[in-house]
Amino acid sequence: MSDNKVNITDPVSGKSLDLPVHTGSCGDPVLDISKLHKELGYFTYDPGFSVTASCSSEITFIDGDQGILRYRGYPIEQLANHSSFIEVAYLLLYGDLPAPAEFRKFEHDITRHTMVHDKLNTFLKGFRYDSHPMAIMSGVVASLAGFYHDDFDIKDAEERDLTAKRLIAKMPTIAAAAYRHHVGWPTAYPRNSLNYTERFLDMMFSVPAEPYKINPVAARALDLLFILHADHEQNASTSTVRLVASTGANPYACISAGIAALWGPAHGGANEAVLDMLNEIGSVEHVGKFIAKAKDKNDPFRLMGFGHRVYKNFDPRAQLIRSACHDVLDDLGIKDPLLDLAMELEKIALEDDYFIERKLYPNVDFYSGIIYKALNIPTSMFTAMFAIARTSGWVAQWLEQSAQGGRIGRPRQLYTGVAERDYLPIDKR
Repeated sequence: MSDNKVNITDPVSGKSLDLPVHTGSCGDPVLDISKLHKELGYFTYDPGFSVTASCSSEITFIDGDQGILRYRGYPIEQLANHSSFIEVAYLLLYGDLPAPAEFRKFEHDITRHTMVHDKLNTFLKGFRYDSHPMAIMSGVVASLAGFYHDDFDIKDAEERDLTAKRLIAKMPTIAAAAYRHHVGWPTAYPRNSLNYTERFLDMMFSVPAEPYKINPVAARALDLLFILHADHEQNASTSTVRLVASTGANPYACISAGIAALWGPAHGGANEAVLDMLNEIGSVEHVGKFIAKAKDKNDPFRLMGFGHRVYKNFDPRAQLIRSACHDVLDDLGIKDPLLDLAMELEKIALEDDYFIERKLYPNVDFYSGIIYKALNIPTSMFTAMFAIARTSGWVAQWLEQSAQGGRIGRPRQLYTGVAERDYLPIDKR
């Protein structure tokens, strides 16, 4: 915080007000406008909340201009190269990297909560076979509130901690079950002898008829993706989780709301859009034509997976995942025309002045979609994979919001409708 103030004067009334300036440990300072309406009679107008700090948080810091992403102060590059997803989840929840004993206990606690109640499987099977996995996940996670509601005390720190662990543990189980329901396979139960990402791959692809062999390169690539997607400050889905949490709602309802927000094509659905774009382009021979269309401001075609709203430099996550993407493709020896097409697009974007000048670098959605396809994960599951990873960030943000307390979220509006009119009986309209 800071003792600095910014003085503003209303030219209409002549009244002035000192707005306190708050400075965090990193990032730009913020103006405290909490007394603006009371003292001067104004609300602020900020569509999309792009220049509004909705909360104070100690979890994630982003500097889009410099291409910086840190979890609890740790650069994402260090965590991606040296850590594991479960260790990162612990860091997000508790603020520090775990000591060996703390890590073993946390991993044990996550592992022992991987099962879901069998009634949930019955509920899941009620969805149409072609339901989108995100629709199933949102519904099933919300229904968890029916199993953990009456005896849940949101003021109890131990119960909040248990809820966070349950959600991180059960989300892969629910996601895999949604996929298997779609393809008509029986539900696969979690094998708790495996680690987090290995267990998920096994639940996705194992069949009763034969053993499933987990590729360690695939498991590590998935672990990296989960680390990179674990949290991203106050994005749309995280803000949704915190807004719903401010009402005191059941935590499973809060996370379900986050899943629904993530589903949007402008948010978590972007990596699905990348594969749709590649299918539209069709082959390497057509790349030049579509690059020209992308450069034409009058053409509605857009290259998906390039550039980022926050990062005005190279997305630091994309730099890390690019190497993993090439490792996976090389190790698996996959020959896929769409993947060849993706690599050609990447090459052009990194060399073409048009993209370089506009900083339209390939982003994390571009590379994650390619890796998921290489791992035989269907396009419809891409956003579900995002949701598995982001659950750790959501629950960390939910825990922080719950501990902070505070008022219910209530944005204001600029009303532009009819000011006032009188009711007319129907026969006089």
